[in-house]
Amino acid sequence: MSTFSKAYIPYNGYYSTPFCRWQGSMQYENSIELGAKTARRWFLEKKKIDPTIVDYLYFGISVHQPRFFYGHNWAAGILTDNKKNVSGLMVNQACTTSTTVLNLAALALENRDFQVAFGLMVDRTSNGPHTVWPNPMGPGGEVIQENWVMDSFNSDPNVSPPTKMVGTAENVAKAEGFTKEEADAVVIRRYEQYQDALKNDREFQKKYMFPAEVKLGRKGARVIEKDEGVTPTTADGLAKLKPVEPGGIHSYGAQTFPADGNCGFIIATRERARELSADPSIEVQIVSYAASRVSPGFMASAPVPAAKKALSCARLKITDMKAIKSHNPFATNDLNFAKKMGIDVMSMNNYGSSLIYGHPQAPTGGRLIAEMIEEVAMLGGGYCLWTGCAAGDTGAAMILKVG
Repeated sequence: MSTFSKAYIPYNGYYSTPFCRWQGSMQYENSIELGAKTARRWFLEKKKIDPTIVDYLYFGISVHQPRFFYGHNWAAGILTDNKKNVSGLMVNQACTTSTTVLNLAALALENRDFQVAFGLMVDRTSNGPHTVWPNPMGPGGEVIQENWVMDSFNSDPNVSPPTKMVGTAENVAKAEGFTKEEADAVVIRRYEQYQDALKNDREFQKKYMFPAEVKLGRKGARVIEKDEGVTPTTADGLAKLKPVEPGGIHSYGAQTFPADGNCGFIIATRERARELSADPSIEVQIVSYAASRVSPGFMASAPVPAAKKALSCARLKITDMKAIKSHNPFATNDLNFAKKMGIDVMSMNNYGSSLIYGHPQAPTGGRLIAEMIEEVAMLGGGYCLWTGCAAGDTGAAMILKVG
């Protein structure tokens, strides 16, 4: 658990690309290179900020890519055009990588290690690596094979018997007595909230979203400006879908989908954040952070203890939050959080959530936090909470204050 007094994010000092469905428009891009080039264009073209202001790079990624060994320093070189020898740290905490990056940067700022850090979070779940491991004791010495993405989704080695991620949500749903009708109602509400972000020619999304340019072989390049893969959703359509697991409540419509994308954040001292802010009258402070772990096989319940710890650190109550956002890979995540925290499940996750627009893992939390900051700024300021689960029955939470 951590509390902070010296870590700030410049208002609009963050971006997220659109998220593209698994095996979609970003499927052939190296996420390290795409993320770093997008962040550099965001600095140079949109913000007109010299990227050499960055003193340290926190690089979040969870799915291996070619040249992964050099990923953090390769990204730093692209980001600064090698005009400054910026070092970096590679961070992997699966679905909560973004908040881990912000937490580490905030801790360093508390220690006055530097003035400006950049958090770059990237992932491509498409075309995931297929790895082999030596197995000299196996029949004929046959290697152990691992599909990096799908095998991770389908089995946690700490859970016996092996359980798919959707199975962890079903365990929580069964324990709490949630129904398919409740899960479907949450999905419909989340889809409506996402539609709010698309109003007036995507006015809300354009506050934080920056396009990504992908290669088209010898045919040049294509600019991705909008999310790809969001499924039109209706109550009748959801009602017709059967649960994925026997006796469960989650159909394919009540869970997220793998995706590709990247996002970035400037994290700085208060003075430097003001200088870099799009509106110095709006101040964004990182207040507290907490992590948690729950019983094996109950991943969907992990955000609750993390949120309680973050609130306790900040000496705040859930009712003090102007906005709440969650990484909700399954509808049960939000049902359980709302029940345990005593809030209306329909009031959280305004303007979008990973349940609807997909989950590229490392950058997912960052996009949600960017949306949350913009929402609270529109409301005139206040405290806000992000929380989410991650592989291995873990969770994390972060509180920010938008002044």
